[in-house]
Amino acid sequence: MNEAIQGLKSTYSNPFAVLLAGGVGGARAARSLLTLLAPDQMAVIGNVGDDDHMYGVPVSADLDTMVYTLAEIEGPEGWGIRDDTFVVMDHLAALGVDTTFRLGDRDLATCLDRARILRFGGTLSKATASIAAAFGVDTRVLPASDDSIRTRIRTDDGSWLSFQEYFVERGHRDAVAEVDYAGAVVAAPAPGVIDLIDAAVVVIIAPSNPPLSIQPILAVDEIAEAVSRHPRVVAISPLFGGKALKGPADRVMASLGYPPGNAGVLAAYDGMITDLVIDRGDAEDELRLAGSVRIHITDTRLVGDEASARFASWFAQTFA
Repeated sequence: MNEAIQGLKSTYSNPFAVLLAGGVGGARAARSLLTLLAPDQMAVIGNVGDDDHMYGVPVSADLDTMVYTLAEIEGPEGWGIRDDTFVVMDHLAALGVDTTFRLGDRDLATCLDRARILRFGGTLSKATASIAAAFGVDTRVLPASDDSIRTRIRTDDGSWLSFQEYFVERGHRDAVAEVDYAGAVVAAPAPGVIDLIDAAVVVIIAPSNPPLSIQPILAVDEIAEAVSRHPRVVAISPLFGGKALKGPADRVMASLGYPPGNAGVLAAYDGMITDLVIDRGDAEDELRLAGSVRIHITDTRLVGDEASARFASWFAQTFA
């Protein structure tokens, strides 16, 4: 472990960092950062905009992806549980149920446990903490809100879709004309979220899809205000040469009228961030983007332990 990482572990009390995250990119960023931080030196605030009810149970896809990734049991695509079985899905399909959204048996058990906690008066925060503890995850993982927030997508033909309809059933092929975060206007931050943001040395916006994974979090006014007033907010771009590694981030941003490439990421977080981290392959963007925020260049493809460790070491040296 290098001196920068040792220094971070010994210098900063709880928390050093708060990570706003959703999807596979957010989960991988969290795991990378935890190679330099102790579990209690980072907290994750997760997207709940793609939460839904499937097969009669509440599904919190992004929160579960985060927990599974930190527990190092995630599936090969970055979601679900590695080597899961699908006995229940196969039986449901035999009964004539549409199983386009496939939950593995162990993944479904997680959702059943969440349903049990919620049914007996628990909150999503309590359910998430219980599930994380059961998988041995010591880092705090909190939903942005215990209230219902649902990301809704209006396609270019005027249809309104839930996130899961857009992303899973229709394979995120539709052009996106508008995104709405239903319920966000009246939603309150989950307990502890604002205190953690205020106490953090740095707030990090993960390399997640800005309109579909991060803006549902920032759609909660109190969270947006807390992030905006924080003195150090670092966003990690999810784009490489203007394209996303996974998912439709670049296409969604283009459909919504954002500038192409990293300029669009900067525009998505306008007035909120102090620093933007871009991939080394986009180094030519540095001069074009420089101005209101500091631009940092490093390798941001967080695939594999070696790449994650390199990023963590660079982050420690740059932001400690």
